[in-house]
Order: sequence, then C-alpha cells, then structure tokens
Amino acid sequence: MPSRPTSGPVGRTAAALLRRLRPRGAQEQQAAVPRPRLALDLDDCRQERERWQRHADSYERELSLVARERAHLLAWLAALHPASAVITPAPDGGTDGTHLLRLVAGERQLSWRLPPADLPLFAHVPYVEPTGTPSPGDGRRSPDQAAHIRRHTRLLALEGSLFTAPVERRPPPVRPGDR
Repeated sequence: MPSRPTSGPVGRTAAALLRRLRPRGAQEQQAAVPRPRLALDLDDCRQERERWQRHADSYERELSLVARERAHLLAWLAALHPASAVITPAPDGGTDGTHLLRLVAGERQLSWRLPPADLPLFAHVPYVEPTGTPSPGDGRRSPDQAAHIRRHTRLLALEGSLFTAPVERRPPPVRPGDR
C-alpha cells in the first residue's frame, strides 16, 4: 500500500482534494439538508403558539365574565343590606381608584375590593370617607370571612326551612287531551 504524501506542495494539494471528495460531516449534513424541516418546525411552533393564545384569550374572556357577575352579586348583596352597606376608598388604593364595599351580616363586618370599573353598579350604596381608625377587613380574601359567610348562609337556610309551612303536594292538572 503506497503511503500518502503528507509534506510539501503536493501533499497539501492532495489533502485538500481528499477533504473535498470526502463525504460531509454529520454537522454539515444536518445544517445543509433540513432547511425545509426547520421551516415546517417553525410553522408548527407558530400554530401551537396561536392555539395557546386562543386558549389564553378564552380564559381571559371567561375571567372577565366571572368578575362582572361577582360585581353584580355584590351590588345585589349591598341592596339587601341597605342599613349597613357603604363604599369607602381602599386604604392602600393609591392611584388605581380601588374602593371597598363594607356591610354587616350576621353581626360581623364583611368587605370586598371593588375595581373602579365596577363602581357604577354601586350607585345605590352610600359613599363614606375613611375615618382615622382602621376598620377590620381590608377587602382581601380572608378564610374567616369565607367561613362566616358559609355559617351565616346555613343559618339563614335553616331558619327559612323552620319558619315556612310545608308545601302540599298536589297531583299535576289533567289536561283535556291527556287521558
């Protein structure tokens, strides 16, 4: 087997020719061949991003609907408690205009934070300037407040069932064509 020339101009020329004729390395092949595959992967990623964006938009719409329904229910609750319901500026409201709905139910003061967009729903509730003494409850979620609401709801439901007359069961009316 003849040896390869490795030195001199002939050896350098032979080495350059061998490098040109040798198959490309694995990295060079991957970089050169998959241009269409990269484009397909990019399209797949964009479609996946758009799908997740649609999900996020859907969840945001649902959250907006739930927040609006919460505001309507709080306005209704304030209308049911006109003697104790008041609106006050939030102690840490700052410049965003957050207010608190405060009312007494079951001999306990309850409070909820109201964003400025919901305030028109509470036009029937008196506005009170904050006093110098901090009131209990700043509208943040409190396990005690939630537990009190559950207890008070059970008490009202029990009271309603104790003091209402049972309803007689009557057979459904017979219509002329139902024989």
